[in-house]
Amino acid sequence: MKWSEQAWLSIEPIYESILQMPFIQELIEGTLPLEKFQYYLMQDSIYLEHFGRALAIIGSRANTIADMLAFFRFAETTIIVENALHESYFKDFGIDNRDGIQPACHHYSHFLKSTTALEAVEVGMAAVLPCFWIYKAVGDYIYQRQNGNNNPYQEWINTYAGEEFGIAVKSAISICDNNAAQTTVAIQDKMTEAFIMSSRLEYDFWEAAYMNRRWK
Repeated sequence: MKWSEQAWLSIEPIYESILQMPFIQELIEGTLPLEKFQYYLMQDSIYLEHFGRALAIIGSRANTIADMLAFFRFAETTIIVENALHESYFKDFGIDNRDGIQPACHHYSHFLKSTTALEAVEVGMAAVLPCFWIYKAVGDYIYQRQNGNNNPYQEWINTYAGEEFGIAVKSAISICDNNAAQTTVAIQDKMTEAFIMSSRLEYDFWEAAYMNRRWK
């Protein structure tokens, strides 16, 4: 069994919990309150900048030229393309000013940057993988279950269920598997730990948006 297959099995309960979250279920129905989606967009915009930096760190530390180029492309796509999408979302959903970074976003983004900078590069690769893989899986789940009644969040759904994003996800999974196959069992275990932690933080990110969780 490939490392990625084992890693996904380890987070299946987390993933199933994500699918049943009110945030996700109300996205499917198109009934998610606007202020909750606005909170999510503002925090995700901040997160993407940090995520892009984490991807660039991995690129600078990659073991092969091919992996280096792949992660630099991931970083470029994240910072330029997805941030541009968020700018359009800001207009569509009436967001005039970005919010400051809130606890869930702060925790997740700093976990990624510290892991990609200080742990083995393979562990960093595993830490950023849930942001690719879970988003694609959730996007597909929502897309397949939407009711088609002029969902106001349709563009977001299409982005993460789209074919182009799916290609990037498959590439990220393949790179992790290739690197896991060439490293030690101890590093593989750390990869899985990082993958699980980031999956938990994915859940926490959406929950924070639904609960409007902010600094006290």
